[in-house]
Amino acid sequence: MITMENIVRDGHPALREVAENVQLPASDTEKKQLAEMIEFVKNSQDPVLAEQHQLRPGVGLAAPQININKRMIAIHAEDASGTLYSYALFNPKIISHSVEKSYLTSGEGCLSVDEAIPGYVPRYARIRVKATTLEGEEIDIRLKGFLAIVFQHEIDHLNGVMFYDHIDKENPFREPDNAVPIER
Repeated sequence: MITMENIVRDGHPALREVAENVQLPASDTEKKQLAEMIEFVKNSQDPVLAEQHQLRPGVGLAAPQININKRMIAIHAEDASGTLYSYALFNPKIISHSVEKSYLTSGEGCLSVDEAIPGYVPRYARIRVKATTLEGEEIDIRLKGFLAIVFQHEIDHLNGVMFYDHIDKENPFREPDNAVPIER
């Protein structure tokens, strides 16, 4: 079981490396790691389990955050209508995106970053992602709004990019051009 002790913190070199593709079909070890990642994200959102295991609530986790240099992400989040989306994915790749941007008005947080880093993080408003599920199925999904932001945050981790790298250093709360604010 993954716990907060397994999450590497800001400054750890694993967070700045570009993760390697998972050779498919994935090995049993990789499948187990990815299954534990999605279990962690789900558990972190359960108030009883989160308190019991001292988990910070999260909506996503990327393998580099647990010091595994592989292109694997786990996401368990609701869209604006309250529909729950749960994904455990190998080799996710953004294959297209909108010109229009979006950003969370509350800013972004990260399980690997203990302090709040204020500022707007510009993201694409809509993205299309191809990936392979834990069960080995190839999927092609279109995402918008909050889910698109979560996916971009986790895929950034696979490329050694942290959310605060996108924040305007001179003016952290400057609204990004051509961007839709998303309340969360």
